[in-house]
Amino acid sequence: MAGPGKTRRAKLDLATLGAIPAGIWTLGFVSLLMDISSEMIHALLPSYLVTVLGASMLEVGIIEGIAEATASITKLFSGILSDSLGRRKLVAATGYGLRPLPSLSSRSP
Repeated sequence: MAGPGKTRRAKLDLATLGAIPAGIWTLGFVSLLMDISSEMIHALLPSYLVTVLGASMLEVGIIEGIAEATASITKLFSGILSDSLGRRKLVAATGYGLRPLPSLSSRSP
């Protein structure tokens, strides 16, 4: 047993990785891809708003503030919903399923 001030390190091997369910691997991979795509767009969005759409820095700040507030409020209420329903997998799957909808609705036919 580790004494005071000492930490125990978990041994990571292939048997440990194989014990992780396939659904967890899938969710992690989907989350990784969605985060990468979001970060790529998030970095370019202010430049696009200013140069192409002609938005001022104040307008960009307001848009970013509203986006961050919306994300925080959504996380709060989805956590409360998940706790009250007791169905965390359903809430997580619904969240990941709804995430691409804004980009699909903005595409022209």
